[in-house]
Amino acid sequence: MKDTADTQAALYGMARWGDGLLTATSDGDAALCLPEMPSKAPVSLPATMHALSDRGISAPILLRVQPFLDRSLTRLHAAFAKAFKDVGYQGTYRGVFPIKVNQQSEVISRLIRVGQAHHYGLEVGSKPELMIALAQPLSPQALLICNGAKDEGFVRLALLSGKAGFNTVLVIESLREFETIRRIATQLDIRPQLGVRLKLTERVGGKWQASSGDRSAFGLGGHDLLTLVQRLKASGFIDCLMLQHTHLGSQVPDIIDIRRAAAEACRFYVELTALGAPLTHMDLGGGLGVDYTGARARDDNSVNYSVQEYCTNLAETLRHAMEAAGLDHPTIVTESGRFVVAQSSIFIFDVLDATLYDSAEKPELRDGDHHLLSDLAAVEGYIDSTRLREAFNDTIYYRDELRALFRRGQIDLEQLARTEQSFLYLASRFKAAAHIHGDLSAELGTGVDHYHGNFSLFQSLPDVWAIDQLHPIMPIQRLNEAPNRRAVFHDLTCDSDGTINRFILEGGIGDALPVHPLREGEAYHIGVFFVGAYQETLGDLHNLFGDAPIVTITLEGPDGFTIEHETEGDSIAEVLSYVEYDPGACLDAFRQTVEKAVAAGKLSPSERRMMTAAYKSSLAGHTYFHTASPIIG
Repeated sequence: MKDTADTQAALYGMARWGDGLLTATSDGDAALCLPEMPSKAPVSLPATMHALSDRGISAPILLRVQPFLDRSLTRLHAAFAKAFKDVGYQGTYRGVFPIKVNQQSEVISRLIRVGQAHHYGLEVGSKPELMIALAQPLSPQALLICNGAKDEGFVRLALLSGKAGFNTVLVIESLREFETIRRIATQLDIRPQLGVRLKLTERVGGKWQASSGDRSAFGLGGHDLLTLVQRLKASGFIDCLMLQHTHLGSQVPDIIDIRRAAAEACRFYVELTALGAPLTHMDLGGGLGVDYTGARARDDNSVNYSVQEYCTNLAETLRHAMEAAGLDHPTIVTESGRFVVAQSSIFIFDVLDATLYDSAEKPELRDGDHHLLSDLAAVEGYIDSTRLREAFNDTIYYRDELRALFRRGQIDLEQLARTEQSFLYLASRFKAAAHIHGDLSAELGTGVDHYHGNFSLFQSLPDVWAIDQLHPIMPIQRLNEAPNRRAVFHDLTCDSDGTINRFILEGGIGDALPVHPLREGEAYHIGVFFVGAYQETLGDLHNLFGDAPIVTITLEGPDGFTIEHETEGDSIAEVLSYVEYDPGACLDAFRQTVEKAVAAGKLSPSERRMMTAAYKSSLAGHTYFHTASPIIG
């Protein structure tokens, strides 16, 4: 029933963080939908995974939902248009996408195509990113903002790009960099479009607060800024300074911080204009956050404002400041990459097996068992509302004493095994009765199950490991069943850090995710949502697990979707080449080894052929586990 599915989906807070993009069907499936098209039938994620499997594409998969990408970009521009109308702002808006947020070709090309009508541009912070940008069909009015450290080759190419029709702005990051730009521009006889990155004294909150304020790594402080203006005037380049750039921060959680930073940026803009800089553009950088938790709160994984509030606050702040100074309203530029791409990608992996910390199987006592094992088994008789705490304390005591006896050689392995089995059996009884005793539930939480997933945390979800980023995570099927287990997830890497153990739940952040028991022969998929920003190119090759397959879909077609683009996951041969191995040389070395074994009579020729074929097949195969059915262990 739909009501049942909605109730179970609510455990994961889906209605709060889903932003209207997800729903639960009456069949218990998590499904994709477009809020702007309420009459369109939701697209089941389990059905999508099944259809992809029929095409030979199996989990783990990074699923890009093209309409979600289009929606975010359109929402951003619509919010600024409404804000300008509401507050009477007379300037224009020019968004740029920071390529560092997601460098994947399919993402960049789609953003440029959809953004053509809005003159959507790009921001680059390195020479490789500049090469990407110059290969895109940008609108002539779209900005190409060049940030970051720039060597002579970078500067020369960026300056020349203006002659090819690109609307390129070189943002000065230091006094030394200006001298390089000035010298090369003079050599090429080009009047550049220049910007300056300055440091505000105002610091914003959030995980990336160190990138804001006057102690940030990039940009010019007040003293250096004044020196730059003097050099621009002395060299005849002051008329080239058209953009002021200020990076407010990334994922700024508090709208008040954004308003204060924007107000200070306006003060610099007014002062620079008074000094003779003909500024026309105010670049306020990143900052527009994503509400990953749905809490609408001032914390690292949420924001206390909407996109409309963000745009309105910026427009209002700039309007008041400019009108007070008697200046025209500048073109507002933002680099809102996280907001634009985060929601567009979903990482889906399958659960391979589970280590359970309770058991329905009750072990039998045997003659000769230590009396503590009998005492442990007898606890079952008084697990009730009046003696629950006593029973729990006794269980822990007897188990620990029996473990100590094993270490001292006083009981054998067989008795230790039945001790552990007895404990797991009693744990299942305690879990069933834990609601009677509130604080007991927390203590039982140490026995959550370990579900083993077919993924690499370090490759596909690096921010979860590195900076404790929270992404919405939930099973995508069986939402019409109450999940009666709680689990954390371990990846395939042989590293204890490859664990996901913080989850967004209806009541807040939890240390375990409600899940269903695995069924033999039936796939159980977990979806990790809103992973479009940063996760696709930050990953490393821990244990040499490579990129998972990437599938871009629209929400149209006979299966509810159509594949627009597909990128195969890394083969083992490709991953080996990344770490400087020649796959062909590895194969040759292996052939020599097995041939020596044949010569020594250890292998038959047919066994050699079978081993060589297996080695070659593995080189061409993917790095992740290929399973026909889940195994419960």
